[in-house]
Amino acid sequence: MKRSFLVAATLGALIVGCAPPKNAPPPKSTLVIGMDVSGSFRKGGHFDDAIDFAALYIYAHMKGYQDLRRPTDIFIGTMGGERPGEAKTFHPIQDLTGKSPSQIAASLRAWFPEDDPITDYNAFFERVAVHVQRQNLGLAPLSIVMFSDGIPDIPGAKGDELYRRINMTSLEYLSRSVTVRLLYASPKVAQRWEHNVPRKRVRLWTQDAEVMEGWRRHFVSTGRPEQQDSLWSWMKNVVDFRVRRGKMI
Repeated sequence: MKRSFLVAATLGALIVGCAPPKNAPPPKSTLVIGMDVSGSFRKGGHFDDAIDFAALYIYAHMKGYQDLRRPTDIFIGTMGGERPGEAKTFHPIQDLTGKSPSQIAASLRAWFPEDDPITDYNAFFERVAVHVQRQNLGLAPLSIVMFSDGIPDIPGAKGDELYRRINMTSLEYLSRSVTVRLLYASPKVAQRWEHNVPRKRVRLWTQDAEVMEGWRRHFVSTGRPEQQDSLWSWMKNVVDFRVRRGKMI
């Protein structure tokens, strides 16, 4: 009996000893935000809603509200350009530090005022890969969140072939855990991403535009950020849903 007590006490001490202190920095992870600034998405009726939600999403993760993962690195860029393969600038987390959600939304609108004629996901993924490798972030879990209608512009491709030509190869072994989230697509487009986009290790999660607009029902306009528990909980369960590898059927 005494020996059992000593073993249990020793194990308890080891567990407590291994637990990180409350003021410990968050585990390393990288969040990349991709904004679709194409004319089609801007005119589709969801662009402003996406900007407002993206600002809250970034802010909530920077603060770690409701146990949302606090990324140690955040980069924000766009998924298009004047021509296929065009590289775009990524804004780092330092450009957002100390800003409120409304100030972050204002920054997003100021950074990306142009209308890109094409949406090039392949160039975006390749640019993300280069950026992650250049910053030596390959060991940290990577989450890529795209605010977009999900419709690619690939010359010579139509229908499902458009989605079969989306190339995630550069992301496959970029990190031990890579998740791509597509927000604000139509149900049909979301389904085409889930069923047709080739991938092996990359986890893919889509959320329809109509569902995404539901965040406003949980947002208290008169409440402070730390009082938005309903919104942060909705964000965690609807957007940051834990995804398994493989295609969703």
